[in-house]
Amino acid sequence: MPSSIPASATNKAAPGVGATLAPRAATTRSPWAMALRRFARNRVVILALVVLGLLAASAVFAPLLTPFDPLQRDVPNRLAPPGPVHWLGTDALGRDLYTRMLFGGRLSLFLGLASVALSLSLGVTLGLLAGYFGALVDATIMRLVDLILAFPGILFAIWLVALLGPGVNQVILANALFGMPAFARVVRGSVLAIKSADYVQAARSIGAPGGRIILVHMLPNVLAPIVVLASLNTAQAILVAASLSFLGLGPQPPMPEWGALLADGMTYIRSAWWLTVFPGLALTLTVLSSNLVGDGLRDALDPQMVVK
Repeated sequence: MPSSIPASATNKAAPGVGATLAPRAATTRSPWAMALRRFARNRVVILALVVLGLLAASAVFAPLLTPFDPLQRDVPNRLAPPGPVHWLGTDALGRDLYTRMLFGGRLSLFLGLASVALSLSLGVTLGLLAGYFGALVDATIMRLVDLILAFPGILFAIWLVALLGPGVNQVILANALFGMPAFARVVRGSVLAIKSADYVQAARSIGAPGGRIILVHMLPNVLAPIVVLASLNTAQAILVAASLSFLGLGPQPPMPEWGALLADGMTYIRSAWWLTVFPGLALTLTVLSSNLVGDGLRDALDPQMVVK
């Protein structure tokens, strides 16, 4: 039975289909572009990112934002309340609190970021090795991770700094070892999930060395959870560093650091409230913003999220 659809209609429909499909193909986005779009649509996260950017900028350009020296003493003006000259007041030695907070933020942010960078490097390396080689290598690495996790919370960092002595390098090392197990476990789990994937098996079948398989085929596929965990651990690392400084185990006086500023102000908490309120607010804003950015990255990089 001959078709009742005219040939002209068929010919006209074909360009329409092509015209419909072409824009869809042109607007196809990569997973990373879609994740960036989801991240940018979250206004709260963008606000938190702006706050972090301002805090980081104030720390980097601290010498340009204040006329005072963070170590300069002015005993006659000790414990002066916030005013037009000293915006956030002065401490027990007459040092400008605004200046010390700017320079203290530089040290606090450096301690947090350096600790996360070191713990990320150690954890990712150990996680990749444990997940890829398995057997004895996996058992040895994971038992080391379990040993660190056996210490309750921050007590491991306190014990290690007390053993090595106070100082910047000791805080970074202790903080990094404290945060390393989380990276190792997440990366190991991700590697075990993709270890039997077709592209990994194909690379093995053509004789690709283990190092190339780990760096080229496995590491790029575990970047998303690493980025999310690093952003969330930054807040924790800053808090741990501030806690160690508060206990006198961090950078030593007269170096300004937010945790140390809190400890110095505790003695005068009733008579000079600004010595604890302003460093506490700085820590709160930094940690809250870091956590919000981490939550935003987690939501944006979740493969189950759908762009609305």
